[in-house]
Amino acid sequence: MAAPPRPRGLLLVNLGTPDAPTTPAVRRYLREFLSDPKVIDLSAAGRWLLLNLVILPFRPARSAAAYQKIWGPEGSPLLHHSRRLEQAVAAAVRDEFVVKLAMRYGRPSLPEAMAAFRQARVESVVLLPLYPQYAASSAGSTVARAYEVAQEGWDPVALKVVPPFFHAPGFLDAFAQVARPALGEARPDHVLFSFHGLPERQVKRSAGGDAAPCRFDADCCAALSGANATCYRAQSFHTAHELAARLGLKADQFSVGFQSRLGRTPWIRPHTDVLLAQLPGRGVKRLAVLVPSFVADCLETLEEIDIRGMEAFKAAGGERLTLVPSLNAHPAWVAEVVRLARAAAG
Repeated sequence: MAAPPRPRGLLLVNLGTPDAPTTPAVRRYLREFLSDPKVIDLSAAGRWLLLNLVILPFRPARSAAAYQKIWGPEGSPLLHHSRRLEQAVAAAVRDEFVVKLAMRYGRPSLPEAMAAFRQARVESVVLLPLYPQYAASSAGSTVARAYEVAQEGWDPVALKVVPPFFHAPGFLDAFAQVARPALGEARPDHVLFSFHGLPERQVKRSAGGDAAPCRFDADCCAALSGANATCYRAQSFHTAHELAARLGLKADQFSVGFQSRLGRTPWIRPHTDVLLAQLPGRGVKRLAVLVPSFVADCLETLEEIDIRGMEAFKAAGGERLTLVPSLNAHPAWVAEVVRLARAAAG
């Protein structure tokens, strides 16, 4: 008699969140997050000095105050929306996959999820990093750590990785479905597609190092090609252009920006905070912002854009800023996650 088929696992991984909006909890989270050499790509000594002498003495209190503004009864918005996605996907696939959620940093952790898969005796695990565009500091770090954890213990867990989905029609269609009613209600003068920023040096390393054709100007990432296919900035522009087409936006009706820059090192441009200060001077009074580098609403959408970004836009003369919700657990996104998982599983 043939042995019964073993189940397959589906591991959804997002970046992470502190356990509470308090300074000690944020400090623990930032220590784990910023100790990753793919996040702060300095020498070990340089990273330690920056983290322990510059960042951790001051930033946790400021970040905790920001988290307090968005923390809800259900806790962290990122964890809440990710849990809802996990539950919706599990309901959609039923017995086809054992579905687990993990965070690259913080909890639920990758080791906890992998232990659950081992206990379920899964045949293999489909790893879906929940970052549409590829960056070494997000998807790259997540995949590397997942492989490490999968090799621990007596029996390694076989992984099948879902590649970046920035250009997947289902992802783009889902985001457009979420955006259309929000834009219809807001009736904006202009739409801003804001993506998480990265240091230029990290983008160049992923795009081919010194041999990469990176100029970081208006034309460098205007179209996706073989030369820039692995470039985070080019992938972001591609996502924005595809979404603009689906939403019926002309070239002069939308802009692309990159947010969350820190420090003095050059970060990819245009900068979202600069655009928010400039757009009212160009006649934009009602602005809508989409953040398609995040599939769940989080600190970077709810606090950085919807609170601080709105304040900056109004201070510059704007009247209204509308944050378009992220995908969260929208049914179209749930269906696309299932499709991505099945395609990777084979």
